[in-house]
This record gives sequence, structure tokens and C-alpha cells, in this order.
Amino acid sequence: MIADQLPTIELSQATVVIPTYQAGGYIVPMIEALAKQGVAASQILIIDSSSTDATVESFRQFGARVVVIPQCEFNHGGTRRYAAELAKGSEFLIYLTQDAIPASESAFRDILKTFSNSAVGMAYGRQLPRPTAAAIERHAREFNYPQAGVELRSLRDRDRLGVKSTFCSDSFAAYRRTALESVGGFPEDAFFAEDQIIAGRMLMAGWKLAYVGEAVVTHSHDYSIADDFRRCFDVGVYHARNTWLLDTFGRAEGEGARFVFSELRYLLRSEPWTIPSALIRTFAKYAGYRIGRLEHRWPLRWKARLSMAPSYWKTRIPRRH
Repeated sequence: MIADQLPTIELSQATVVIPTYQAGGYIVPMIEALAKQGVAASQILIIDSSSTDATVESFRQFGARVVVIPQCEFNHGGTRRYAAELAKGSEFLIYLTQDAIPASESAFRDILKTFSNSAVGMAYGRQLPRPTAAAIERHAREFNYPQAGVELRSLRDRDRLGVKSTFCSDSFAAYRRTALESVGGFPEDAFFAEDQIIAGRMLMAGWKLAYVGEAVVTHSHDYSIADDFRRCFDVGVYHARNTWLLDTFGRAEGEGARFVFSELRYLLRSEPWTIPSALIRTFAKYAGYRIGRLEHRWPLRWKARLSMAPSYWKTRIPRRH
């Protein structure tokens, strides 16, 4: 099919899903950015985990559909699955996190354009660091989210990219409903990396994954060394529970080494005094990952202390009567 005959994907075909909890200072910039995207407020679905601040009321006043769930019921995979069920009338689902602010007025249109290719089942956008982000975080964003362009990946790319071929982020991603449902939808019990599980399943089922550099949000974190440890513990748990992913696409260690060398070169040019901190972080990340891979050896109370999602583990600790 020639380019000018490709089907046009309309914004009216999409629902925007944003899980929220105590959104605080992100509420105003998010609502302002959403108002410029060209979607009706009624197309925005907020799944809130019982916030006690102004989150729920602010989004309701904006006109969004707000569904409140108990905080203990939030689960990265299960909550997104629930949202997809609530948005049954939409063929395309755009997922954001509450702190990923669209950086242009065409962010949603840009990510949806990719679905004109009927083989694309999932697309994710570029994430820019916040203006206050330190060099370590700026490098992470630039390494994982390169500049403009569209990159299409298929199962064949695993020989070139390994497990990196499944990399994506629900901080800003869009799904074709038919593709999502064809691979079983979001996993019900996934406290981490539900997006990469879906990406892997889609690639194995013959769908394509798209990275869309023109579709941009502002999103970064100021993680401490302890946070980096905990996040990589969660990555280790995720890989331990999804061995099929590494068996199919390859191991993660090679990509980690490439990231470290790229980071050191970047810091040497920009903030060389942060290199010792970066090296400590690298050790903490690796230790967290290896410990996470052995999650079966740790009691639930320890997992709650080691993870960035302690509530997930705490709800699984048997209550004493």
C-alpha cells in the first residue's frame, strides 16, 4: 500500500488511560497538556488508587472519567487490564503515567500515526529528562530514547538486539486493542514490566513494535542509589518469573555493559565528578538484579523491603490471627 493510501487513525478512536495516586504537583501541567492534545475530556480515563489529595476532584472537574479503586488493589498489569475493559469502545489505548507530561500538542496524534501500518500492535514514545535532571538521569533518557524517527521491530530483531528488542515503556505507550487481546491482554498479576511482557508476546505472535521519536513526553526520575538497587531487584524478579522472555530474546547482561560504558563517556564530558557515584550505582544495580533473580529464596517481608513496590508484597504476607 502506498503512503498516501494508508488509513488515517483518528483521535476519536482512542482512550487515554492514566493511573494516578497522589498526583500532587503533576495535576496542573498534566491537565494543561491534555487539553491541547485534541482529545475530548470524556476520552480520558483516570484509574485512581484512592488519592487523598486533589487528584480525583481535579480530573473530574476537567471532565475526565474517573474510577477510584482501593489502593491495595493497584497492580501495574491488573489495573491496566481493568482500564482496557472499561474502554471497550476504543480500538486504540494510550497509556500515560501521571508524571509523564506530553511535551507537544501533537504527542497523541504522532504516536497513533504509527498504527496506519496494520502490522504494528504497540508503539511507545520518546521521554525527555526534566530540566532539573542530573547528568546520570539525562544520559539514561538519551540512551533509551533517541531522537526523532520511527523504529519498527519484529521478532527477527532479537538476533541483533537481544532482550532489548522488547524494550518499551507504559509511561507513554499506545496499543492496538485487537493486538493486545490477541496475546491475552495485560497480565493480571504483574507489579513490574507489564509493558515488556506484552511487547515480547506481540513480537512472538508476529506483531511489530514501534518506537516513535516524534511523540514526546517529559518524564524522568531523581532516583537515589537505594532506589536504583530496588528497581533492579524488581527487574531481577521480573526476569526470574518470565524465563521465557530471556530464553526467546537473549540475556540482559550485554546490554547492561553497553549502557555502563556509554554512561561513563557521557559523564566524562559533562559531569566527571559524578563518575564515582555512577560506579557505585552500577554495583548497586547489578547486586539488586542478581538478588532479584533469586527471589524464591527470600521471605515476603524481605522482598517488601528490597522492592520499589513494597505494597505488592505486603498484601501477600499472611495475616496473623
